[in-house]
Amino acid sequence: MIAVIDYGSGNLRSVAKALESVGAHVHITDRKSDLQNASHLVLPGVGAFADCRYNLEATGLIEPILTHIANGKPFLGICVGMQLLFSQSFEFGIHPGLDLVKGRVIGFDRHIPDSQNPNRTLKVPHMGWNRVEQTQSHPLWSGIEDGAFFYFVHSFYGDLEEDSLLVGRTIYGLPFTAALVKDNIFATQFHPEKSQKNGLQLLQNFIAWNPASYIRKIS
Repeated sequence: MIAVIDYGSGNLRSVAKALESVGAHVHITDRKSDLQNASHLVLPGVGAFADCRYNLEATGLIEPILTHIANGKPFLGICVGMQLLFSQSFEFGIHPGLDLVKGRVIGFDRHIPDSQNPNRTLKVPHMGWNRVEQTQSHPLWSGIEDGAFFYFVHSFYGDLEEDSLLVGRTIYGLPFTAALVKDNIFATQFHPEKSQKNGLQLLQNFIAWNPASYIRKIS
């Protein structure tokens, strides 16, 4: 069973429907016992980092999430669900993250020069389709072309301290972390559930992912 974590953030149903469309048995839940029994966890996120972090703590779900990850089970973070993995965020203040990934969450400048057209600037938030460069091979990229398009909606992004964790990069005025991996954690700044064929392929790959064999292969 794949548990989609309900902690008061939006977009839960669309994530669940996308997973169900590729054959997953999905449960949207805020129950600790469900998280403990799940084979896979998905942490979506829409909204402000601080609010999402507060809701996770208030619902008591941080501990079962950390236990699931410590036990080596597959974990997928999406958008703010990825950003929460970082050490801290600078979104409207300074806020602690889960510190599972060393780095910080920072915002795009309000006036981003367009490298393709120096006479104009890019809009913030970054909203719409953009290419993702696969900086490392990974089982979750299986069947997805390098440079494939995915859908983004965000004004902040994760700035990794360890380049080795970067598996996907996108350029929007500057290069930023589009996807990261750490052992049994895979996380994306883009929304797979909104990314049509490529996003569904990634979710299908997540369902089939065995992190233990992947970790053994690269170690």
